[in-house]
Amino acid sequence: MSVIYTLSTAFIDTYNSFISTLPPLAQKFINLFLIVLLIVIYSIFIWKFYRFIATKDIIRLNLNRYNRAEHPLLAKLFAGIFYLLEYILILPFLIFFWFSIFTIFLIFLTENLAIENLLIISAIIIASIRMVSYYNEDLSKDLAKLLPFTLLAISIINPKFFDINRIFNNLSEITGFFNEIIIYLAFIIILEMILRFFDFIFSLFGLEDSPNIEER
Repeated sequence: MSVIYTLSTAFIDTYNSFISTLPPLAQKFINLFLIVLLIVIYSIFIWKFYRFIATKDIIRLNLNRYNRAEHPLLAKLFAGIFYLLEYILILPFLIFFWFSIFTIFLIFLTENLAIENLLIISAIIIASIRMVSYYNEDLSKDLAKLLPFTLLAISIINPKFFDINRIFNNLSEITGFFNEIIIYLAFIIILEMILRFFDFIFSLFGLEDSPNIEER
């Protein structure tokens, strides 16, 4: 991970050397543009992916269609294997990808927060969205938009948010992100397994659709 730190340091030094050669007005313009660009990219990311993370069945591969077994026992066995592959292995990694990108954005947007705290914040938000999606997807989508944009609003009112050097210096924090991320991958996998288990139990008793009844 020292490679990332070295590259980030070299990038910061190059940027500072370049920006110092420009007039003060141009420096402010470029710094302001970069901050606006960061906010725009973050907003687009949330807008594009909030439906993804807030959907109960994110992927619809239907791997069971490849089940060609004719024997009832083998058919059930392969159905279980395909279900495990699709929802317990593939799905958590897709959620983990969203979690990783979101955490990296928080590294740039926030200040004076240790990487462990940022990972916890991201994990809490992602876990809350995923759990709510099993209850009501509309509520989950609202939550997936509200929480990230609230964090953005809180960051913007911080006076030091507009310090472009602070944002660049946070590049070095990404190394800590990779060092701490494994436990959160395990957390996401276990959480999704638990949610799928209870979803299966509720479906047996016909309870899975009851929370989605619209209020009148």
